[in-house]
Amino acid sequence: MLTKRDLLRSTAVIAASAAIARPSLLMAQSYPGIIEAKDIAEEGFIYGLPLVMNYAIMYEYAVDRNSGQFKAPFNQIKNEPNVFTYKDTAIVTPNSDTPYSFVWMDLRAEPVVLSVPAIDPKRYYSVMLCDGNTYNYGYIGTRATGNEAGDYMVVGPDWEGDTPAGIKQVFRSSTQFSLAGYRTQLFGPDDLDNVKQVQAGYKVQMLSAYLKQTPPPAAPAIEFPKIDKELVKTNFLDYLDFALQFAPAQGNEKEIRAKLARIGVGPGKTLNFKDLPLEHKLELGLGMKEGQRKVDEAVANVGKAINGWRVSGLPGDSAHYNGDWLKRAVAAQAGIYGNDPEEATYPFTRVDSDGQTLDGSKHNYTLTFPAGQLPPVNSFWSLTMYDGKSQLLIENPINRYLINSPMLSAMKKNDDGSLSLYIQKDSPGADKEANWLPAPNGTIYLVMRLYWPKTEAPSILPPGEGTWQPPGVIVAE
Repeated sequence: MLTKRDLLRSTAVIAASAAIARPSLLMAQSYPGIIEAKDIAEEGFIYGLPLVMNYAIMYEYAVDRNSGQFKAPFNQIKNEPNVFTYKDTAIVTPNSDTPYSFVWMDLRAEPVVLSVPAIDPKRYYSVMLCDGNTYNYGYIGTRATGNEAGDYMVVGPDWEGDTPAGIKQVFRSSTQFSLAGYRTQLFGPDDLDNVKQVQAGYKVQMLSAYLKQTPPPAAPAIEFPKIDKELVKTNFLDYLDFALQFAPAQGNEKEIRAKLARIGVGPGKTLNFKDLPLEHKLELGLGMKEGQRKVDEAVANVGKAINGWRVSGLPGDSAHYNGDWLKRAVAAQAGIYGNDPEEATYPFTRVDSDGQTLDGSKHNYTLTFPAGQLPPVNSFWSLTMYDGKSQLLIENPINRYLINSPMLSAMKKNDDGSLSLYIQKDSPGADKEANWLPAPNGTIYLVMRLYWPKTEAPSILPPGEGTWQPPGVIVAE
């Protein structure tokens, strides 16, 4: 099952012992030379990584009912009346601050209407619209549209029609399948019933149902190819080939699409990787491996280094990436479905303030916010602990995966008004346990989340250049 970050690290591993298959139809065409094919595979891997990652999650969430991660069929909302725990493994760096709701939308036959209820202005919520290209193409919610009730329409890339009366805004996906990810703030364990009431007010319906009209003919049935940890190792290009048929080429994609077509990838090309001769498998595999290396390197060095943290504004819409496929791949691998920085900014670190790898098996750590210098936000902030290898939440004795601002009233401040968090695998003692963020018995990956960060000073915006900076993680004495 597709669960670990290392899944896509291994996509370029090609079995050297594979038998030479029969020549494919592709070989009868003008196939590029070895060096050119390798270069195309490298560039294509970087370009295609977000699309394949997105397809893998969509398959688990909306297609394969036996995946263990299945949420709901297309165009049906699934409310999660709980936050993510170590048992949730489909998405790396999962957010455990806000109970989620998910709608995977099939926009081929007609648009989808998303309706939201009036929500207490004190409660943050957002509906992030993210398409198969992993572009965040729109927001509904506290920051973007306010907390009033409203009806919003999501349309596919080729839809043409009038905006019905009552629709507040129309959002256009660049792909025919798209995700609406809802985040609803939870103030604490005793607030869960209130969150459930909010979630119950989220409504999803097809445009024809909204208008009380006869629905159009259904879109053709699709045979979605199974994807899992093993299949993706050798079939990455096949999955990219499949995903591209639902993603009409945008203007800035013509060059990369033409290159991919040279190796048989793209709508109507129906690449069959396993039918390629061994030498071609190897050259494409080497190219993809180099593409993965470049993504890994870029993730490690993304944004600006501040006190050991990396601060960047990775996710965004199509204009934000502007054809920078490496930037888009880095955003997906670092944390697919992350928010735009204006919605939430995510400083992250794997090292202490001296640049040494964070490791719960070797050290205890502290993170101290000076008095009056907590993260500046309009909504709330959090610090979440992940396993350094898998980027998943860790099992721990107090079932605490993060510390966030709603927990401040129960925490103890230092005599000078500063706030110290204790980051370690074992309890720091009963008197400090309210400030304890349990760590794994191994490497650590920390992510800070600032929801709706303030724009006036002090501010973390623009990411990496703002007047507020996260303090470094210090080895405890």
